[in-house]
Amino acid sequence: MDTTERDNQFFTVSVVIPAYNIGKLVARAIDSVLAQTHKADEIIVVDDGSTDDTADVIKSYGLKVRYIYQANLGLAGARNTGIMAARCEWIAFLDGDDEWLPGNLKLQVGVLRRSPELVWSAGNFHRCLCNENRRAPHLHPQKAAKLLAQKDYFEDYFNAFMADAVPNSDTVIIKRQILHEAGPFRSDMPFAADIDMWFRIAMRWPKVGYVPQPIAVYHLHRPGSLANETLVRKKMEVICDLVDRSLALAEQYNRLEKFKPCASWYLRRCIRAYLFHAHMAPDTRNMLQRFETLFSPGYKMLIKLLTRFPQVTTTTLHMISRIVRFLNLRRRVVRRPGK
Repeated sequence: MDTTERDNQFFTVSVVIPAYNIGKLVARAIDSVLAQTHKADEIIVVDDGSTDDTADVIKSYGLKVRYIYQANLGLAGARNTGIMAARCEWIAFLDGDDEWLPGNLKLQVGVLRRSPELVWSAGNFHRCLCNENRRAPHLHPQKAAKLLAQKDYFEDYFNAFMADAVPNSDTVIIKRQILHEAGPFRSDMPFAADIDMWFRIAMRWPKVGYVPQPIAVYHLHRPGSLANETLVRKKMEVICDLVDRSLALAEQYNRLEKFKPCASWYLRRCIRAYLFHAHMAPDTRNMLQRFETLFSPGYKMLIKLLTRFPQVTTTTLHMISRIVRFLNLRRRVVRRPGK
């Protein structure tokens, strides 16, 4: 038995793919895992109560995948089911409407083998509005490599988060035992359950591996009505609760001073998005007050001014966004504001 074969025995990977009513897309995800240059040891596809042909598509792969059906529990619940079913030492995630690039697992396993103290890793990814033929890396690979400073990992996840080296769930691979110790994805969160999980893990295991070149494709879709007032307000409530819980957890693990700048960066990013919604001005001011110790006086003054005349602010921001798109100045592929 050569060294590679011996190493593979002790470095086994389960891939967890949640799927809900994506019969037209799930084959792309499964095929991308089967095409890996470093083969996964098992592929678990959790059918979260689909009512279309998702089950038929998954079952057509036969013994190449483990098919699990459950009543609809949402994305977090499907991931949790996959984690509990996984048999391997490491668990990698891929959403059923996204895909991996062929070198994903090989590059991730390489990082983890070179730094055996790591218990999780992630990587860069492409953001794709493929129906518009728009695709670009989340981070330019050279920028990502510079942030890593010739290492295979970030010393602290919170620093990586603030540098916008934010791990998309499609790129995360983590020891199964760590996921069990961290606890399940929160199924009561309609948004950001992955960020909540990564924050919880980073409190205890801050060092995270990172692959600077894109290793997955995150497909941006255009849902019809994500800009409705109720949904936007609900997202703000979820984010505020997430930050509150994370601040308490950071204090528990003596990570508060390290986490505060990260929380501030995350909230400021969210507030910037809410400024595109005039009706959210009162809620934005409430958020500012709720976490006032995380913001500088100058920033608080600026947001108070911008939310004093919310319709003017929203109209101006949408105009600027249209100009940026028209001049093709934005490098990152994003949905249009308010979509």
